[in-house]
Amino acid sequence: MDTDHGPRTTRKDNDADYVDPLDMLAALRKDNKTLACRLREVHGMVDEHRDIATASLIEDWIDETERRTWFLFKSSRRGDNTGH
Repeated sequence: MDTDHGPRTTRKDNDADYVDPLDMLAALRKDNKTLACRLREVHGMVDEHRDIATASLIEDWIDETERRTWFLFKSSRRGDNTGH
């Protein structure tokens, strides 16, 4: 049985002495977008195999990831002089 599912990549640690908070939020947002994309790919695969239970779990994880992505986007926006 072939178990190789392609390259495995992970986010590398940022060992800088200082990381700008907005840069950190942007990196986290990008990582969450990547995760959502990968989860959709896996969802398609389990759909093909009619694995409804796993598909349901993955749908929950996609929803959570998309909420995090939205939150990180909103958190990284700069307000105007009035604080809005």
